[in-house]
Order: sequence, then structure tokens, then C-alpha cells
Amino acid sequence: MWTHAKWPGRFLPPHLPAGERLGAYATWCNAVEGNTTFYATPSRDTVESWARQTPPDFRFVVKFPKPVTHERRLVDADEPVRAFLETMEPIESRTHALWVQLPGSFGPGDLGALAAFLRRMPRSHRCAVEVRHPAFFADARAERALERVLDAAGAEWVPFDTTTMFAAPPASDAERDAWTKKPRLPRRTRALTGHPIVRYLGRDATERTVEGWRPWLDTVAEWLREGRSPTVFVHTPDNADALELARRFHDEVRARLPELEPLPEPMPLPAEDEPLTLF
Repeated sequence: MWTHAKWPGRFLPPHLPAGERLGAYATWCNAVEGNTTFYATPSRDTVESWARQTPPDFRFVVKFPKPVTHERRLVDADEPVRAFLETMEPIESRTHALWVQLPGSFGPGDLGALAAFLRRMPRSHRCAVEVRHPAFFADARAERALERVLDAAGAEWVPFDTTTMFAAPPASDAERDAWTKKPRLPRRTRALTGHPIVRYLGRDATERTVEGWRPWLDTVAEWLREGRSPTVFVHTPDNADALELARRFHDEVRARLPELEPLPEPMPLPAEDEPLTLF
């Protein structure tokens, strides 16, 4: 996401036209989850606008549409995949990974479908797979089988770390909503490729979010030392502070690795209008 009701006037200039919001976001963070593509494939003109608003090194991690992953479950999906890739062409050079987020019911017995799907993907596209079936985390044989499928395709396993979210009972409406909708899975920190992707969900209380990401600081720093190029997305249940938290995470990794490039300077907010007077 690159828009949020609580961001304009606080992090981003207020009243930005839709065609400028991603550009403003890109001055805060240099990557974004393309989650909206799961619900509807945008028009080609919209994707061209995304390309115009972002610098060449910006990273999109775009999610395959729901009909591909959840309705057809990766089977007989060549036509919607082709249409999706054609639409995404304007940001192809910025697409860090095509995100295959699978439903919780997609288990070890479905790995043949995943293997076949990844084999059909053009090698010019990097794929990253997020699974939610508990067997992949609790059964070592299922874990190894999934890793073999991903290794064969050069695809990454995307962990969704919700351990902080479920470490204590919810304390806000947004947290209560997250408890009913987010997967409750163990933390996974093993990277399979040179481009690991982490999705981290904290709490609405900043101190809990920061405390919960501490294990990732060392992991991400070590990946960087190994020459990998990780992408980390920081969420909270209400996401009101997500931009600020993402930059704080980056700063804390950079404190361990000063050679890591800083994030861009955020777009300045306009000065408040002078008070009106009659004379």
C-alpha cells in the first residue's frame, strides 16, 4: 500500500491527486507490496503511471490475482497469468518479485501444481512464494519438499512473521481484527535466494513492534554481509505509523552496517497557510 487515511498531512502532502501518491510514498520507502493486484488487475495506463512515479531502483513486489492463486489454485491459469504479466510490463524492470500468495488450504499435496506453475513462468521474472498451511512449518518433510520445489525454480519463500502480533492479547480494534484474519505461524528466517523478502506484522504500540523485530535486525544484516539483497515490509494492524517504522527499521540495520545506503529524503510537507485577516 502507498496510501492510508492517516498519512496525508502527517507523512505525505495532503490532497495529492491519485496519480501522485505513489511518487510521494517513494520518497519515504524504496519498495512496496502490490497487494491491490490480488483483488483486481489494474489498467495498463495505471501501471504506466506507477512507472512514471518511481525511480529505476524502486522495488515492486506484486501479488498474482486471486483467480490465479486462490480460485484456480495455479492450475490452468496460463491465460490470466499471461494477461497479468502483459499489464505489468511497464514496471517489469522494477518488479523485484512476482508474489505467489497461496491460501491456507494449499498444502503439501498441492506441491505438484506449484512446481508446474513455476516451471511455466518466464525466467525473466523472479517469483516469491508465501505459504500458510501449517504443515510446511511443523513437518520437516513438507518443509524440505517445498524448498526443493522453490530451489528448482530459483524462487524465494516469503515468511509472514506474525509472532509479535500473537504474543499477547489484542489491545485495539485493529489488533482484534488482525487476530481473526492473520495466520498464526512460527517465524522463519532461512533465505533460499539472493533476494529474500520478509513481511513483518507488529502491534499498534510502537515499543512492541520495535521489540518484536529485533531478531530480524541481525538476520537482515547477515544477509547483507553475505551479498544478498533483502526487502523488508513492516506492518502494524492499523498501519498508521508504518512509514515511520519502516524507516526506523532501516536505520537500525544501518547502525549495524553503516555502508548500507540511506533511504531517500521524504518529500517535505507544505507549510501551513498563514492565518487569514481582514486588513
